[in-house]
Amino acid sequence: MRVHHLNCATMRPASRRLINGTGGLFEPGLLVCHCLLVETEQGLVLIDSGIGSADIRDPVAALGEQWLRRTRPRLELDETAVRQVARLGYRPQDVRHIVLTHLHRDHAGGISDFPWATVHVLASEHEAALHPGTPAQRLRYRPSQWAHQPTWATYANTGERWFGFDAVRQLDGLPPEILLVPLPGHSPGHTGVAVDTGARWLLHAGDAYFFHRETDPEGPRSTLGLRLFQRKVQVDGSARRHNQVRLLQLRAAHGERIDIFSAHDPVELERHR
Repeated sequence: MRVHHLNCATMRPASRRLINGTGGLFEPGLLVCHCLLVETEQGLVLIDSGIGSADIRDPVAALGEQWLRRTRPRLELDETAVRQVARLGYRPQDVRHIVLTHLHRDHAGGISDFPWATVHVLASEHEAALHPGTPAQRLRYRPSQWAHQPTWATYANTGERWFGFDAVRQLDGLPPEILLVPLPGHSPGHTGVAVDTGARWLLHAGDAYFFHRETDPEGPRSTLGLRLFQRKVQVDGSARRHNQVRLLQLRAAHGERIDIFSAHDPVELERHR
């Protein structure tokens, strides 16, 4: 399968040194929304969707003033998935399925640009987003992003084994080369998405980690800003840390067969582009 690596939103949080580990303390940081567009016999599959057109038209209402102040996204229509699909020579209607790592605003915003697409997500994430149980969840999930009432396909976080991980194969209407790999902790139903390209596996780990060195077997580390952010937003710190260790072990044992990357690291995006 052919896979396109897209950046569906650029964010500029404060302090490049604290976020990216390079540059000046007062220089803006750099984060991306790393999404995949996968060509399959069942049509195009979008993995994560970034920020959508509706979010850009009314960012305060759609994304929240506090989040906008903290992340300082560029909010450029040309970065939306729907615009990038068109630039690649496809019609938006060719995107038949969207697979989400989770339903936070910077991952789910683009689904409203493809209202005909089936949206695939873990059932526990769907429940948390549509019926948030805490004030923090009510802030992070933005119901306007799915107000168009998409067709949902939800899955339990169990399934066959995949390199030591529990995985859900046979996503409804999709080829078996696309799998959900549950990685809870950042959110209740957070999942990775694995894609078998034939030559190698790709594992989109979503927000299971944020900095490319976190899965480095020779010396895992993160930046201070991203360490603090991950702790602040986690719903289950023990599960999140456990899954980071599992991803590090996966890379150490199978790095020649699997490329692992997260949603927001610009170094990983450029490497895979």
